[in-house]
Amino acid sequence: MAGWVDRKVTARIQWRKGPPWHQNFTDILKLLGKETIVPEGARFTFLSSPYIGLAGLVLATMILGIAIRSSLESFTADLIVVLYLMIIPAVAMILGASSSRNPLASVGASREMKLVLAYELPFILSIIVVIIKSGVTIQLGQVLDHQVRLGSNLASWSGALAFIVAILCMQAKLGFVPFDASEAEQEIMGGVLVEYSGLPLAIFKLTKAVLLYTMPLFLIVLFWAGNLSPLALIGKYIVLLVIVILIKNTNPRLRIDQALRFFWRVPTLLAAIAIVLALLGL
Repeated sequence: MAGWVDRKVTARIQWRKGPPWHQNFTDILKLLGKETIVPEGARFTFLSSPYIGLAGLVLATMILGIAIRSSLESFTADLIVVLYLMIIPAVAMILGASSSRNPLASVGASREMKLVLAYELPFILSIIVVIIKSGVTIQLGQVLDHQVRLGSNLASWSGALAFIVAILCMQAKLGFVPFDASEAEQEIMGGVLVEYSGLPLAIFKLTKAVLLYTMPLFLIVLFWAGNLSPLALIGKYIVLLVIVILIKNTNPRLRIDQALRFFWRVPTLLAAIAIVLALLGL
């Protein structure tokens, strides 16, 4: 349904009606009925990569869900585990594209690798702010408990700066404009996904749909978890989703070198300032 909200809001911004609510499900089902074409010379990783990416992301979503349902059930260092698991979809896409032996896919894989190296640094720095403000803990349950007792991390200068950085990095993790250079249909015909069809392509599309659910939820848990009643959680999720969609529809695509310079300068600097403020208790 998040994918439908994305397409519906995008259509409204562009003065269109937009698709029906079931369009994303229809697209996935249609891909399942298509033939899977494997490029000549492609390695085993070409077909296994989509499943690896989806499995890692589903596991991260499950860990987040357990922590939200009961903070006592979270385990030590589950925050670090979730961070690692959320990198797997991007790594799986890089491996799959690289093994397809397609020049355009190789260009897309190269761009995706550079993007990961660019946005992961400020993203991790923003997470460090949360760790500091939560009493130097890397357990999601304790992060949630700290915000329930003392208020959301977002309600502080350091938390607000780190939250802005995390939203920008989330945009890149989702592969949305202006950070969609690895696919860039108008330039490299889909890039990392150019050789995928049928079931493997459906799995990649499903992975992106799950990521659109998981990433905002992750940021809510880290920064905005003062009240996690069902209605409050849904409201916060919709706010983050609309912010992502508005950024996507009001900015042009950045070249890969522009994206690298942006992440290594603006978000990284803001995240470093946020860390200093967090250490000062602000």
